[in-house]
Amino acid sequence: MSSEPIIRVNGLGKRYDMFAKPVDRLVQLISDPLRKGLGLAPKEHSREVWALRHVSFEVPRGEALGVMGRNGSGKSTMLQMLCGTLTPTEGQVQVAGRIAALLELGAGFNPEFTGRENVFLNGRLLGLDQAAIEARFDDICAFADIGAYIDEPTKTYSSGMFVRLAFSVATSVDADVLVVDEALAVGDARFQARCMKRIRRIQDDGASVLFVSHDVAAVRTLCQRALWLERGSLKDIGPVLQVSSRYMESIFADDPEALQAPEEDHPDVQAELPMDEPVSPLPDTSMGKGKPLAHWGQQIGLIRAVALSGGTGADVEMLGWGETCTVTLAVALPDDYTPDTFCVAFSIKDLRGHDIIVSSTADTGKTPPSDWRAGQVVEIGFEFVNGLVEGKYFLVAAVERRAGAVVEYYEYIEGVRFFSVISQFRHFGIYQPKITQVYKGASSV
Repeated sequence: MSSEPIIRVNGLGKRYDMFAKPVDRLVQLISDPLRKGLGLAPKEHSREVWALRHVSFEVPRGEALGVMGRNGSGKSTMLQMLCGTLTPTEGQVQVAGRIAALLELGAGFNPEFTGRENVFLNGRLLGLDQAAIEARFDDICAFADIGAYIDEPTKTYSSGMFVRLAFSVATSVDADVLVVDEALAVGDARFQARCMKRIRRIQDDGASVLFVSHDVAAVRTLCQRALWLERGSLKDIGPVLQVSSRYMESIFADDPEALQAPEEDHPDVQAELPMDEPVSPLPDTSMGKGKPLAHWGQQIGLIRAVALSGGTGADVEMLGWGETCTVTLAVALPDDYTPDTFCVAFSIKDLRGHDIIVSSTADTGKTPPSDWRAGQVVEIGFEFVNGLVEGKYFLVAAVERRAGAVVEYYEYIEGVRFFSVISQFRHFGIYQPKITQVYKGASSV
């Protein structure tokens, strides 16, 4: 990562004039030039409100800077001035290169135009010529994953479809700076995971990223530094862990009740779990809703089904912390099946793609049943007590061949199932097993 600043912001500020009555705006517009011509001081008809003031920072090329702050702290105002859609009242902004931004849902899109027309319109606004947009059009559509709706007016789109297409266009540009302002909050877990993966790739290619999110965990994962805005002023900027920790402390300090977990405020976890039919011995071939994040391997199709069940045995999309759960894979044994090399594995990742739990049938050293034969469909279950803290996660399922140190994959599916974890208790970190605390007697001094 180069230390050369690609963004320079110096003394940035934005002021708005607030009028008590609409007519005051007209009076000021007419009276100020007249009073100036007569040598009189202008008469104030408005109240000054600074949305942002005295903000200075630099962003080196290739760095991801997280922008944090509560609603109304000036985050969006600052980003709009960086992108040139808002004129600063004071200070300077310098951006050395092309900037691509996803500031708000629908920005730069004409709702009467089809998705296809908006791709070309938005692409031109971002600096691409017709030929470049045509060359990238198929990739844009593939990432947006809206199918035939690409030829329908965008005013008919759901918010999720809209933001998928907008994000796909914005990230298709070879930009030097990518700005994302809370757009990912609209999408579902699958879309968020795909976006995080693409943002990391863009950063790896040398672009700088300004990432605005209320999700502190996402900021910590994606960004090297963080900028904290508070009531229009720069509160702190520095290493992401340090700044985000101070930001979270300030939220809890201003809201003491956020640190407490009254028992009556937490409904019974089990009562909120979907009460579907129990998982059948061989679940159907459904791999969950939508497409996986990645799907590859030497013999695709061996994984027939993946089920996630809670303590009731029902297939669920929501687990309770501390609940006994099971990941079950229905797998067809490969043509070259041998019990000493065959392996089935699963992992659980957070939406940033970090492995939290990884488990394989090779971990125990046990061999499969002696009556298993190639072509049979078998079922493997992994049972464990859920220690994942509250949040969103996804499953990875894999069928492996371990003939040596290198693991070969018959099939690998990333994002085969998405699920959430809820909890009666506030936990920190990523994984919180049930821990027994032991207090020993105090010795006399």
